[in-house]
Amino acid sequence: MAEPVAPVLVVIPTYDERDNLGPVLSRLHAAVPAADVLVVDDASPDGTGELADRMAAADPRIRVLHRTDKTGLGAAYLAGFEVALRGPHQIVVQMDADSSHAPEDLPALLEALADADLVLGSRYVPGGDVQNWPAHREWLSRGGNLYSRLALGVPIKDITGGYRAFRRQVLEELDLATVASQGYCFQVDMAWRAVQAGFRVREVPITFVERERGTSKMSGAIVAEALWRVTRWGIDRMLRRIAAVPSSSDAPARPVAVRLDPAPPADPPVGRLLRTTPAGTAPTTGNPSDSAAPDGPGRA
Repeated sequence: MAEPVAPVLVVIPTYDERDNLGPVLSRLHAAVPAADVLVVDDASPDGTGELADRMAAADPRIRVLHRTDKTGLGAAYLAGFEVALRGPHQIVVQMDADSSHAPEDLPALLEALADADLVLGSRYVPGGDVQNWPAHREWLSRGGNLYSRLALGVPIKDITGGYRAFRRQVLEELDLATVASQGYCFQVDMAWRAVQAGFRVREVPITFVERERGTSKMSGAIVAEALWRVTRWGIDRMLRRIAAVPSSSDAPARPVAVRLDPAPPADPPVGRLLRTTPAGTAPTTGNPSDSAAPDGPGRA
């Protein structure tokens, strides 16, 4: 793969990932040598932060953000995004530190940004795969994705996955200060916000491999938070749709049309919901003054 034309920052949150960090960064820089890395360490007691500091001292592509408390995956990513938006990077990538997100899949995510604003590494589209997971974990993941898709009305097959590439414009325009969700729910929250904002969201297949070293951070509290928040968002969505249905006395004189963008034959983008427009007029996706980002298309 040719090097990406825009600067790339890979944000990697860590908590007790000392045994995994070195191998995953070596594989990452073998796959995308020009990528910069921001390790966001939540005061790991196993010395992950100190290891990251030593790696950063030896490699100018690596930086470390130390946080004093373990406040969750979502908060760690938001802190990393804040750092990214203060710098020159035009593409920001989320990646786990435990090698479950194969760095070798990153070139495909970056290539897909040619016609997307947010690219999701997907386990559940054709070509995607999950390896070495116990049956109950895969059942939980597939069930959570199906429930989120139905509750929120988005055609994303893997909305809970955490391997993602954002165009800078997405992070700049979403109201990140209002994101309070964590874990799986953080991933759902960010993808759904991007769809609602009209950004082009695309899924590409990845192979997800269960970690070989360390322990998973999954917990019952993370699952409960996702169920509660997605249910609340789904109910709010239904209530807004009901409130928007006109009565016979105030029906519009002309019908309105809502459509999705025509999808290309392979790896179709999802999301990019066009605004409701009166029939006979051209639909729009944003402010007429919107323009493409310098490194490629933004919302079109």
